[in-house]
Amino acid sequence: MDALDRKILTELQMDGRLTVTELAARVQLSVSPCHRRVRDLEREGAIRGYRAVVDPAAVGLDFEALVFATLRWEDPDTVTAFEEAVTAIPHVIQAQRLFGESDYLLRVATADLPAYQQLYDQQLARLPGVQRLTSTLVMKNVIDDRPLPEK
Repeated sequence: MDALDRKILTELQMDGRLTVTELAARVQLSVSPCHRRVRDLEREGAIRGYRAVVDPAAVGLDFEALVFATLRWEDPDTVTAFEEAVTAIPHVIQAQRLFGESDYLLRVATADLPAYQQLYDQQLARLPGVQRLTSTLVMKNVIDDRPLPEK
C-alpha cells in the first residue's frame, strides 16, 4: 500500500458516497486507475464495506453506556458462549476482547436509563460466564467515527 492508496482510503472514510470521478479528482488521479485501486483495496480487505453512519438520537437511542465485563475462566467454551450471546444482543453495538483487568468492553446504546437498566438486568447480567459487570455512562462523544490516521 502506497501513499496514493492511503489518500484514497482517507477520502472514502470521510465520504463513502464519493463517485469514482469525484474520488479521482480529490486524489489527483485519472478515473480508470483510481477505480482499479479502489477495487484492489476492496479485494485485499483494506476496504471492508460501505455503510451509512446513523445519528443514534435520530432513531431514539440517546443513552450510551460502556460496560466492562470480567468472566470466570472455567473453560475455553465459556469465552465462545459469552461472545455468541453478546453477538445476539442488538443493543450491544460494539464489543472488544481486552487484555487487562476486564476481559471485554461492550458499547451499549438504548433509549434511556430505564431501558438500559432493563437490558442490564435481563440480558447483560445473564451472559454466560460473567463474574462482574462495571458500567460507565457516556456523557458526551467528543470524537466519534474518526477516519483512521495514516500511520
